Amino acid sequence: MSAAAPPLDRRNPTVKLGIVFVVSLVVMFVLDPLTPAVLYLLAVIGVATTTSATPRTLLLAHVPFAAFALGVLVVNVLSRPGEVLWQAGVLRVTAEGLSVGGALAIRTLLIGVLAAGFLLSTDAVALMHSLRQNARLSPRVAYAVLAGYRLLQDMPREWSTIQHAHAVRAPLGRGGRPPRGPRHVGRVIFTLLVVTVRRGERMAQSLESRGLGLSPRTTWRPVTVTRADWALAAGVLGVVGAVLLASAWLGVLRGPAALLG
Repeated sequence: MSAAAPPLDRRNPTVKLGIVFVVSLVVMFVLDPLTPAVLYLLAVIGVATTTSATPRTLLLAHVPFAAFALGVLVVNVLSRPGEVLWQAGVLRVTAEGLSVGGALAIRTLLIGVLAAGFLLSTDAVALMHSLRQNARLSPRVAYAVLAGYRLLQDMPREWSTIQHAHAVRAPLGRGGRPPRGPRHVGRVIFTLLVVTVRRGERMAQSLESRGLGLSPRTTWRPVTVTRADWALAAGVLGVVGAVLLASAWLGVLRGPAALLG
């Protein structure tokens, strides 16, 4: 990795993946909205300052997670029992629904920005080598992760290509504009699904035809875990622990036991 690369890009992929997993696991047991909100803001600042991602890239990376977070919030607000704040017919909004739904929604955004930071700062080949050497994964699993990672990285480009192809063939709408309605988006999503499945099948056949995993493989470029990688892990986990302790000291932190009580 070049010394001119952003700081997060130079860190070990396995260490970064472990950080994302541990933080995501910890926040699963946090059910108040304030604690994950603080962690989310810190994560956004961290990703924005340690990667080469532009504000537009980060905003676009939020779109799928924001849509899922909105659905989680609405379901909890309208279905979770508790103190009723507003009611109109069969629809009602409860305080518990707002609190828990807000916590789950912000947790989704937090995990989303962590995942975006990992994807934006990690090269696919470096990830495969690191998983094989540092996480001791078998070559068969490591190369499968590489193939899936490549598919994930290529999805935005495939989406743009398919969307433009459908727009060229489809009849123009009012004012001579290309179609942008739900039916057009549905066709693009279905085509993207078919193309991705077919590419996955071709990759699997290629890996099998090369006898992947049948014999030991040599290592050309060893991937090591440096002091900077351990410092990153310690720093991130230390900040998460400090936020949780501060939240508990202020009486804000809530877990699953609080709901059962």
